Formats: sequence, structure tokens, C-alpha cells
Amino acid sequence: KPQLVASNDRFCRFLEEYCPVVTETYYPTIWCWEGRVQTLLRPFITSRPQVQYRNELIKTADGGQISLDWFDNNDSLYYPDASTRPTVLLLPGLTGTSKESYILHMIHQSETLGYRCVVFNNRGIAGEDLLTPRTYCAANTEDLEAVIHHVHSLHPSAPFMAAGVSMGGMLLLNYLGKTGRDTPLMAAAIFSAGWNVFESVESLEKPLNWLLFNYYLTTCLQSSISRHRQMLGKLFDMDLVMKARTVREFDKQFTSVMFGYRTIDDYYEDASPCRKLKSVGIPVLCLNSVDDVFSPGHAIPVETAKQNANVALVLTSCGGHIGFLEGIWPRKCTYMDRVFKQFVQAVFEHGNKIFSM
Repeated sequence: KPQLVASNDRFCRFLEEYCPVVTETYYPTIWCWEGRVQTLLRPFITSRPQVQYRNELIKTADGGQISLDWFDNNDSLYYPDASTRPTVLLLPGLTGTSKESYILHMIHQSETLGYRCVVFNNRGIAGEDLLTPRTYCAANTEDLEAVIHHVHSLHPSAPFMAAGVSMGGMLLLNYLGKTGRDTPLMAAAIFSAGWNVFESVESLEKPLNWLLFNYYLTTCLQSSISRHRQMLGKLFDMDLVMKARTVREFDKQFTSVMFGYRTIDDYYEDASPCRKLKSVGIPVLCLNSVDDVFSPGHAIPVETAKQNANVALVLTSCGGHIGFLEGIWPRKCTYMDRVFKQFVQAVFEHGNKIFSM
């Protein structure tokens, strides 16, 4: 059974009644028992539901643009009125977009419940051009704030929540820690977030993890900016950035410099959501596996979570990073998908029972 960490008895009872999956035994796929295997195989094993998006480009205050992919769900039987149709904002991982299988599954789950989804693609990675020499990072919440304001202004009467995966979850937590209760979001769901960036990069630099994940992730980061080389070359030595062989080296030469941090340690400290968890002011459910090499179990802020009545952690012993595969042949629904579906439905259909916490 997963470990449920929450100091608020009402929140616990709410989850047990309306999101019972968090108290049920999780049986990982028997031939995927190890976290790294779960992490590596999930993108290849899970199906990719068909989703038709409507793309929207919005302008930012600094002259840049953000690509949003909307799933309007105009055929919703439960919420035919678009003005009050519940809306879920989805934040993919570090180099992820609306095409990731885990995002497609979240939209598929939302579609069956009648909800609308919008995917926040970070600058420059969803095929759109960079209009300014700026991308994104886990600590800077300005773009997310702009997106949340934009979506809420379009549908001010619609119930509104968000779900973030991996770095998307870190960004969402950092935003919530900054805004407290001053947000149009009703609640949030966080999956496989890296809580302490120092511990995450140290784990990823262990020899086997570097071979399996770190080098590949670094090349993905480099690939995501290489298309914008002409624009970014105005501020950066791109040849030096392209020589990075670890995420830490990439962040030292590129990310921390872009966002004005004096050192990479300053950036990693600011990017770590564990520092802001006490300030979260709306109900948040966070799912992590303790065998996730991207977010090692010993770095999950269990004691800090117990100090905030708005926070609940669900910790599994297996599952890896955005893995959570279950069943003999886990093509369709993962444990993470089920947690997402039940929690989102619980918030939209019964949320009044926790908002008085």
C-alpha cells in the first residue's frame, strides 16, 4: 500500500472517500519491479490516445510567445455549457510537450469525465519560434502565471485546477508556494516532482544513472535549444553549451545564466519546491515513488508536508519516474493515471468538502 502523508484529517477522509486509489495496494507490473526499468519502459509500452488539439499562441510581457494546446471537449455530455466546463491545465516535464503519452492519457481520462484540458508548452519546444532569447526553467513562474491568468480570463466561471508532471510539477509547486491562496486554481495534482534539485542531480550523476538517463536528458535539452541557435547565440556561447555532458553542466552554462543567477547553486536552491511547500495555500496531492532516481526517496519533504494542512503526499515503494506501470501488459492505464482521474473528479465534483479546511 502507498504511504499517505497528510496532517489534515479532513483532507485524509476526503481522499479516502473520493480518491480511494491512494489507499489501495499498488501492484507494479511484475517484470517491471525496479524503478529504472519502469522509467525506461513506460514511454515505449503505454499507448498514445488520439487527441485533436486547437493551438493558441499567446504573447508575453517581454515580447515572447507561449504555445497552448487546447482540448475543448465540445462534445462533453456532462458539461455542455463551455462557460462552466471544468478546466484542467496540464504541465509536461522538462523537455515534454502536449504529445507526451502521459499527457495524452490525462486528457483521455478528462474527456471521459467531460472536462476541458489545456497543455502549457514551455517556450520554444513545441515547434513555435522564440521571439526573444529566453526559454524556461523550474524556478521562474512568470510564464505559468501569464497562462493561468489567460485561461481563467477566458472561462472565469469554469472550475479550474492544474496538474504538473516532473519539472512541470516542480514549476507548479514553486508557483503555488509563491502565490499561496491568491490563485484562481482550486487545487493541484503533482506527479514525480523533483523536490530537492541538489539531490536530484547528484542521483542522476551516479555512473549507471548517468548512462541511462543523464546523458540522454542533456542531449534532449541541447536539442530543444539548437533550433533557436541564431536567437540564443546573441547571449550565449552556444558551442560551450553544446559541449555539456550532464544536466548540471547545461544548467551551469545556460539555464542559471539565462535567468540571472549568480551561481548554479543559487538557481538550484530557488528551483527546489521543498523550500516553498509550507506556503502552498490550496489543496495539493503529490504522488512520488521512493525508487525514483530523478527524485530520490530520502529527499521527499515528508516532515515539511506534515506542517501544511493543504498538502497530501502519496508515496509508493515502486514506480520509478512517471512510471507506475501495473498489470501484466500495461498498455493503457497506469496507477498515476488512476490517481489523476480520481483526484480531479473528486475536486470538481466534491471539492466544497475540502475547501473549508
